[in-house]
Amino acid sequence: MDHEVFCVIFLDIKHQALAFEMMFHGDIGHTSVHPRQVLKRAIAHNASAVILAHNHPSGCTTPSEADCVLTQRLRKALALIDVTLLDHIIVGAGDPLSMNQHRLT
Repeated sequence: MDHEVFCVIFLDIKHQALAFEMMFHGDIGHTSVHPRQVLKRAIAHNASAVILAHNHPSGCTTPSEADCVLTQRLRKALALIDVTLLDHIIVGAGDPLSMNQHRLT
């Protein structure tokens, strides 16, 4: 895509997908993500875990400082309602980057 899109996969207790939602749309270099909305949807789906994903239109999958801060902020917020953040995937050119595999979550 030529603009950033932030998505969430909502999972049940066995980590089976309950829903996939494209929640926020941005411009070529930024998307505003509102944790309150992510929490509301997690509760609505009765999710016990989530996987976050967003794209980098530049093609570079290296997480920005803002990506890392957002991931930690969402992890803490979701923990308040007993929802585990399993990973944050960044999609660009080539292979997607798993922030969890790179120990960035």
